[in-house]
Amino acid sequence: MSDRQPRWTQTWIGGPRAAGMDLGYPGERLGLPEQGPGAVAGWGRRVGAVVVDWLLCTWAIAGGLLRVQGNDIGAVGLGVFAAEYVLLVGTIGMTLGMRLFGIRVAALDGGRPPFSSVLVRTLLLCLAVPALIWDRDRRGLHDRASRTVVVNL
Repeated sequence: MSDRQPRWTQTWIGGPRAAGMDLGYPGERLGLPEQGPGAVAGWGRRVGAVVVDWLLCTWAIAGGLLRVQGNDIGAVGLGVFAAEYVLLVGTIGMTLGMRLFGIRVAALDGGRPPFSSVLVRTLLLCLAVPALIWDRDRRGLHDRASRTVVVNL
């Protein structure tokens, strides 16, 4: 028996690119540019924006302004976080953290997402798990369900 793996195993272990499949860049299937404004935002910017928003909502607003203490700060912070997302993404297409990191939420046609999409996206984002399962266009389940994509400004 040879030390080499059979071809089908190499392609399966190596992923689609090893099998000769060209998947293109993230957002190509959506008609988005590869780089620059309107391109799919990278994970670093997205995670940074969520961290800024979460810290702002839990520590500054829930802990500071609302003076919530103890175990309740997480639940109140999540409520403030959801309210921030619905209000800001629903009106200007981005949260404060997203603005800081130069990204926004867009509908698949490039415009601002409808309010119903913002509600679905926010609910699923607050559940966290849908945001952790993503496709090759860097869209989490919350983006797919709401028919949105996060793009660079």
